[in-house]
Amino acid sequence: MTDRNLASAPRPHRHHWRRDLVELAALFCAVAVADGIANLVVHGPRGPILLVASAVALLVTAAFHTWWARRHSHAPPPAGAPSDPMPVPPATTGADGTGGTGRSPAPAALWRMRTTVRDEPGSLASLCTALARNGVDILTLQTHPLPEGGTVDEFLLRAPQQLPSAELTRAVARAGGHSTWIERADAHDLVDTPTRVLGLATRTALDAAELPLALRQLLGRCTIHSIPATTLSGRPNAGADAPVEGVLEATVMRLRDPSGGAITVERPYLPFTPTEFARARALVELDARLGPRVPRGQHVLTLPEGNEITVRRADGSDLPAARAMHDRCSERTLGLRYHGPVSDADRYLGHLLSPRFGRTVAATTASGKLVALGHLLWDGDETEVALLIEDEWQRRGIGSELLRRLLAMAVEAGCDSVYAVTQASNTGMVAAMRGLGLPLDYQIEEGTLVITARLDATPVTVRSASGAPRARAPFERGQQH
Repeated sequence: MTDRNLASAPRPHRHHWRRDLVELAALFCAVAVADGIANLVVHGPRGPILLVASAVALLVTAAFHTWWARRHSHAPPPAGAPSDPMPVPPATTGADGTGGTGRSPAPAALWRMRTTVRDEPGSLASLCTALARNGVDILTLQTHPLPEGGTVDEFLLRAPQQLPSAELTRAVARAGGHSTWIERADAHDLVDTPTRVLGLATRTALDAAELPLALRQLLGRCTIHSIPATTLSGRPNAGADAPVEGVLEATVMRLRDPSGGAITVERPYLPFTPTEFARARALVELDARLGPRVPRGQHVLTLPEGNEITVRRADGSDLPAARAMHDRCSERTLGLRYHGPVSDADRYLGHLLSPRFGRTVAATTASGKLVALGHLLWDGDETEVALLIEDEWQRRGIGSELLRRLLAMAVEAGCDSVYAVTQASNTGMVAAMRGLGLPLDYQIEEGTLVITARLDATPVTVRSASGAPRARAPFERGQQH
């Protein structure tokens, strides 16, 4: 309670003997007056008149007292008159140490912060006190014990807008924190950790292609590589021999891929904790138990000439149909797609159709013949889009439709940008990328054209797979201090 509240609080009444004496004397006086009036009424010549006059005087006095009490005690104050002051809560202290007015909340920013503290009593209290001195509100807190001692504390903070991240990390360092990592957060981070992990597990259970994305969202800014068990030439792949229980090595963890090979997760700015390693391994084990799975939704597209094609997700079960489409494609079409010897094109299909390396959409005719493939491939921190359309079905709008659906998947996956690798002479791919209406960057090196569509440069609305518009906003990358 503040000094103001203490000053305005009612003080307890003190019992005193003089007050009792006065009340007793008043009681005796009242009895004497009542006895005198009774004698006058009974024995006096004008007793009835005196009694009536006393009753009238009593009624007038009571009416006057009632009027006076209502006017000066219980009636509301007139317009413009100051009312009784309401209790004022303590003023909020800002980052500069000055008190707030309380009229409107100051603008705030959300931060995610991780720091390492000593595993000693009072170390977390010192850290929380340092944050409170800067007007920082702790929304969520997680602790990750380390085997060698110490604790990694992960915070979601609401700080004053004018408080820079450097000042925040200096305050944490003075309180005993070190190896501090801080980045901007958004409203999606307000979800508590158990709910977020359950959501990622649900997404992984519905779609095998979600596992790399779920690991990235679970572990924050990191690079994930899926290493197949064999190379394209059929030789064993180096680094694909992760044990069943996985390996944790500071900033790198290796997990066995249920579909074969290994999954490598790297985060150079902050070592992984045993808690994070256990969560990642649990997601991989869930994926292994559920086996291969791909959502089976499909959409029908009517082409300008009236033919209908079906657009759906594709996986390894479409490998024979994809090879048959390769046989119907010309060497020029395969060369524009794979940028290498046409004889090696079939070797890429098993990798491209695997949900571990991305998502694939296929276009099929009414008879079930596969005529086009679109790929969204996870390439470390980047994402690649690629199209292959059978010669007879080119220039009919199929490529643009597949590309729009791939971009919608990229938005849902939280990608900042996508890029396409083609040749400068591939006017169809260039036109399809330009038709997206997104900011594009072009790079040409020795005849190879790389077109990058930036999804986070400006707020862009892209249709999701369900048809609902989704907005993308710029993402501010984190900083390490």
